[in-house]
Amino acid sequence: MAKAKTDKPEKGEKVVKVPKVKATQYYEGIGRRKEAVARVRLYLTGREKVATVEGAKIKQGEIMVNKKAVAVIFNSDSHKIRIAQPFKVTNTEDRFAVSAHISGGGPNGQLEALILGIARALEKTDKETVRPALKAKGLLTRNAKVRQRRMVGTGGKARRQKQSPKR
Repeated sequence: MAKAKTDKPEKGEKVVKVPKVKATQYYEGIGRRKEAVARVRLYLTGREKVATVEGAKIKQGEIMVNKKAVAVIFNSDSHKIRIAQPFKVTNTEDRFAVSAHISGGGPNGQLEALILGIARALEKTDKETVRPALKAKGLLTRNAKVRQRRMVGTGGKARRQKQSPKR
């Protein structure tokens, strides 16, 4: 006969206690440009003003890209200004701890994917007030220009003319 299941462990059975993990709240946005894809998460920080993401602590107002500081990957002043633009437009500088995973593409495509991802995540925070401000600056528009694919018979190039026979 089957025994009735109880909460108490039987003799010789080990009890494993699972620690309770505090659910972190975040807003997520995905940005794409050319071949680059950026998954951006805006973490709401508590009283301690620090969010723990994958073992790394991110301070409020700090941006981490692929587990590195944004200044390491995008070190130009113009890059820093462009990354901060969605936050300035919505007056949310130093409100979130930002974590982003970027893959594919080159530096410029990754930068533009990151900006679009941040804007889309900010839009989810408060649609009525944030969306019009971001839309007016053109930060929610996906740039659809991608690399032109090669055509058959063009010698491996996209815009090269097809080779014509000599005779």
